[in-house]
Amino acid sequence: MALKKTIDVQAAVAIAAAEAIAAKTQGTFGVGGVMLDQHGAVLMSLHNNVVRHGLIFDPTAHGERQLIDWYFSELDKGRDLPAPQDITIVTSLDPCCMCSGAILAAGFNVVAAAPDRQAGINFDASATFPALPAPLREQAGATFSYPAVLGSSQYARAATGAAPKSFFIGKTVSEPTQALCSLVFEATEEEVTALFNTDLPQSQLKCPATLAPDHAIVRALKAAYPDALTYRCTPQQPDADLAPYLLRAMAEDRALGGAGDAVALLDSFGNLLLCLPGGRGASGIRTAFMETTRAYARLRYQLMAEATPAQRDEVRQYLGHPKDGTFVFAQGPDESALSFMDLGAYGSTMEGPLPLSNPAQFQYVRPRMEPDALAALCAGFPPLYRDVIRIRPTQVADAGLVAALG
Repeated sequence: MALKKTIDVQAAVAIAAAEAIAAKTQGTFGVGGVMLDQHGAVLMSLHNNVVRHGLIFDPTAHGERQLIDWYFSELDKGRDLPAPQDITIVTSLDPCCMCSGAILAAGFNVVAAAPDRQAGINFDASATFPALPAPLREQAGATFSYPAVLGSSQYARAATGAAPKSFFIGKTVSEPTQALCSLVFEATEEEVTALFNTDLPQSQLKCPATLAPDHAIVRALKAAYPDALTYRCTPQQPDADLAPYLLRAMAEDRALGGAGDAVALLDSFGNLLLCLPGGRGASGIRTAFMETTRAYARLRYQLMAEATPAQRDEVRQYLGHPKDGTFVFAQGPDESALSFMDLGAYGSTMEGPLPLSNPAQFQYVRPRMEPDALAALCAGFPPLYRDVIRIRPTQVADAGLVAALG
């Protein structure tokens, strides 16, 4: 079957813009993207799927991340696809930190249309990528393209970053298309972000460990993770008794082709809800954090999608927003692209300020950076992550847990 082909940046951005409009119609962030091979053939186009049916479906379901997972899924099915360095992802909006990390880790090229001054990797429009760890800036400079928008309006700009791949004959974006990409996102940003703040405050949450074993919420938790609710600690203070769960997930991660990755999610009462390995054998960007945050979001979505209003209220009472709980990473952040992706995905999961009562929501056991270097890395992130969410990874305080993981 012949594939649709585009050899013009404007035409490719128009495809991404059409996906963004579809996203807006769905009620999610108005962002879209398209993946092209080295000849300009369209391999796949997708739009943001963070929200479905008015509910948070998957906070990591940005267009670029989905395209990358689609690529690895197709390879796994035996499809013959070009190598990532021969593929270009064209996106209607500057990639966020999660998507930028995923793109860099996998090795794709990017053409980005509209700017995102709050969360985009090129938030300062310099194309020098100061938010990235130093080892990744050169790679981004050689693969991230911001084509010229010709004109005299506020949407006009000079070309910056890498040159688009040579198969593109036309290398500019029209002002109306650039404006469309910006306006579709702006029209959805506030409303969709507000959906992340519909959960109950911690004071109104109820402990899921008090539910009967055959309750639908408990059964769903056990289906997602059989050891759910079998461990409990003082809220926000994971201890050495969590070690066996993390160690099992780390061993499973290695068996699946990973490097011993594992992330646990504790609720605001200290109950263990999930502790999962990565899935990098299936996709190079499926880290343990990506698996864990997606699993929890989809668990809540599945319980609420077909539920009555009263049932939805009950789910929100017993399964609160992760910001009130604790993510415990077996291994702390480092300067790799995958780790940068995880930090960005954490921001996408929070999508708003952390509670003042829970500043240590992001904890890790094994450090992989000096604390000062990690703090400096987080301080360099775009404004949404740095000033609004205030990402602050901290090492767990329990010496026994640290010792148990070695």
